[in-house]
Amino acid sequence: RKFGMTIDSVIAAEVATALAERGFTRSLLRVDTRGIHEAGGSEAQELAAALSTGVAYLRLLEAKGWTLDAARNAISFLMVADADEFLTIAKFRAFRRLWARVKEVCGLVPKAARLQAETAWRMTTRRDPWVNMLRGTIAAFSAGLGGADSVTALPFTAALGLPDAFARRIARNTQLILLEESNLWRVADPAAGSGGFEALTEALCKKAWALFQELEREGGIVASLQAGALQARIAAVRTARERAIARRRDPITGTSDFPHLGEMPVSVLDAASPELGRLPSGLPVEFWGLVAEAGNGRALAGGLFAMDALRVEPLPSRRAAEPFERLRDLSDARLARTGARPRIFLANLGPIAAFTPRAMFARNAFEAGGIEALANDGFSDHAALAAAFVASDAQAACLCSSDEIYGTQAAPAAAALKAAGCERLFLAGRPGELEAELREAGVDEFIFAGCDVLFSLQQSYKEEAE
Repeated sequence: RKFGMTIDSVIAAEVATALAERGFTRSLLRVDTRGIHEAGGSEAQELAAALSTGVAYLRLLEAKGWTLDAARNAISFLMVADADEFLTIAKFRAFRRLWARVKEVCGLVPKAARLQAETAWRMTTRRDPWVNMLRGTIAAFSAGLGGADSVTALPFTAALGLPDAFARRIARNTQLILLEESNLWRVADPAAGSGGFEALTEALCKKAWALFQELEREGGIVASLQAGALQARIAAVRTARERAIARRRDPITGTSDFPHLGEMPVSVLDAASPELGRLPSGLPVEFWGLVAEAGNGRALAGGLFAMDALRVEPLPSRRAAEPFERLRDLSDARLARTGARPRIFLANLGPIAAFTPRAMFARNAFEAGGIEALANDGFSDHAALAAAFVASDAQAACLCSSDEIYGTQAAPAAAALKAAGCERLFLAGRPGELEAELREAGVDEFIFAGCDVLFSLQQSYKEEAE
């Protein structure tokens, strides 16, 4: 799954052949793109990897004497559905077109592939995990409308630990409600004919096919992985995605946007919980005997054949929310150690209507990193502002108001706060022509839509991180 190691290709073909001879006819080999998605790959990269892996399996089985028709029937696909509804629907629709094109080039009569979906691990969060229910619902909905034959919905507490009965029930019932109450099963390809979906599907097809051709020019997906080429391309996409998350251009509800510092913990199971019951011991001994026979008696080690294992640079598995979650963990640790979270005083200037929009923005930004934002009704007197800051017991402050009020009050307010002992002073908004004056008055940083909020938050925990 992570491409860190894979079974020797010859043995895989021998096992598939042996199983087919004993009556196993479906899904002997599965193309699984979760590793691409969890590593931060794009929709087009996931599609290209699915095509290249599928073609590699066709070649593998054909070399063992399979007909291409029998080989394609032995292959199934597992792709990821996430909370981007439009892209998920288009991705699943694009896959069916692309795989049909592969079969056409192979001279095969078109036949629908078996396509399974799993809701994305990458989108799950440990903070405010209840939002995962919404993400999972959108993902399952989108995969179903996009043409998935089956959908696996991850429990909303999956990122926190073993799901309890409630979390498992919600995951199961999400699909039942979509199917039975929303009647999604009654409609085949509801996006067909929609100009927006058709254009997006076509664009994905073109991009994915070009990336697939690039993989094939490199010798196929295995050769590309061995050379590190595919990993490098995915890393570039992942870096851009992480930058967008850090700047909150790609917001994560409940984590980087609208965080709740007082959220209640959810229930997960301990590994030794009796609720888990007796776990399956694995596949029957007869199966492993068959595998060993097909592999000419070569031994298994940890579920993988020990000999001739292919080793490549593994793809990382990362959830998008992890950088902000690490800061929240540091905040929790400080709360447990000292009885208080790190705090920032919102230095609101002028009337409520003037400072509220930026005060709300600042509160969301700082609390995304576990820094408690201390609100107030605003100040017009700078001495009262400085006194309130001292009483708050905070070490940092953030000026919040309108551009008009900043023009006349921001600089003297900043000077008053610095004189009162403010160690780190922010201003919510772009400074514009006032930047030099504001920095001279004591403003250290500016936070605004599109700035690197994550970096500013990380600086607040520099000592803990070190």
